[in-house]
Amino acid sequence: MAESPELSALLAEQRRAITAIGGLDDRAPMALRERVETLRERSAPKQRRARRFGLAGALTTAAAAVAVALAVIVGSGASGPTLSQASAFTLQPATGPAPGHSFDGTLDLNVDGVPYPYWKDDFGWKATGSRVDKIHGRTATTVFYRKGKLRIGYTIVTGKPVSVPGSAAVAVNKGITFHSAPVHGATVVTWERRGHSCILSGFNVTRKQLLKLATWKDEGALPYSDSGS
Repeated sequence: MAESPELSALLAEQRRAITAIGGLDDRAPMALRERVETLRERSAPKQRRARRFGLAGALTTAAAAVAVALAVIVGSGASGPTLSQASAFTLQPATGPAPGHSFDGTLDLNVDGVPYPYWKDDFGWKATGSRVDKIHGRTATTVFYRKGKLRIGYTIVTGKPVSVPGSAAVAVNKGITFHSAPVHGATVVTWERRGHSCILSGFNVTRKQLLKLATWKDEGALPYSDSGS
């Protein structure tokens, strides 16, 4: 190994990949970790018996296995996105136009039957743009609103609710449970509508302002539960 720069480089690459896996927040599923460990044990005797070029092949295979495991861990989304990850989209620039408004208190855009609110007449917040992102195999659709110099983003995430930090403040208003926390330097509020995580956040806006918008139902026109209420 010491005499071969190529083998030393391969070994260093393998160690970096293993270190990267160890530093991830989301642990691999137990079945995957057991499978990787089994493969590692099986390859150990072969590596000890291999000559220089045989060892190079074994190291290359091991490094490839680690790379595949890392891709599975990062991309599997087994634990789903966190509030910090999902709320980041509310602070990004718009990539699409704002949805229109036809009637009642909703915009002409919904995610699995969960519509976005129309706030211009009642609160002065005008929809100005939108964007669609993918995270952990989920779709995160965001509509942006402006009021004067202030800007907020309203993201709806498909799938199970996002994970919320234990330090988040909890409030119950009009039968709805809200979690709020400062994230990315912005004020963030999240709650559920029809099983979907809704996330509202912005800079220089207060938790009270966001909660007022989040709890508004336009006398029932903005559905929150499967029954439409």
